[in-house]
Amino acid sequence: MTQGSRSRSGSAAGIGRLHVLVDALGVAEAALEAGAPTLQVRLKTGTDRDHLRLATTIAERCRDAGATCLVNDRADLALAIGADGVHVGAEDMPVAVVRRLLGPDAIVGGTARDPETARALVAEGATYLGVGPTFVTRSKRGLPEPIGVDGVRAVALAVDVPVIAISGITPDLVDEVIGAGAYGVAVISAVADSPDPHIATHDLLLAVAKAAERWGDDGARS
Repeated sequence: MTQGSRSRSGSAAGIGRLHVLVDALGVAEAALEAGAPTLQVRLKTGTDRDHLRLATTIAERCRDAGATCLVNDRADLALAIGADGVHVGAEDMPVAVVRRLLGPDAIVGGTARDPETARALVAEGATYLGVGPTFVTRSKRGLPEPIGVDGVRAVALAVDVPVIAISGITPDLVDEVIGAGAYGVAVISAVADSPDPHIATHDLLLAVAKAAERWGDDGARS
């Protein structure tokens, strides 16, 4: 498991500043080869057996690369493949239940878009928060209106766990969200829809590193 440093938003051990959401082995391998510290396995089509087979392989690749493997939505699948943890959305199994299932050492991410929800999720046992949608995205339909960097800032100031901004994140927007208090960013289409997922991941990692160096622990509080 990749070991992160302590951020302005609490302990970030193992969480990583860049989360790449993947549903294909080729994209996962390209992202890992480029140095992605965290992959989220997000499988929406196919059978449970298909999911288990693919998720198992991606988890093995993550272990080989020293990267963190999280499963999106599915605590049962995370348990089955020995993943480092799970990220659940607002309509998924509650964070408190996932925490009981996975135990105290697992990474459990929750989804928030306002300070009240964020504080409640942390009280339930969330290790970090995925915050958004930050910007408009084509990756997922039916999302609420974007909260923008001001929304990210409000959540980051309300909790003491790492905040990962998601939705519509591109390299040129990374500095803005890190400056607003996000510990890191999560992406889908910026890597998965790129002609070269390896280069796309590299560009995002470079943008995250530059932003983290610039803002340090002062982003949302400056």
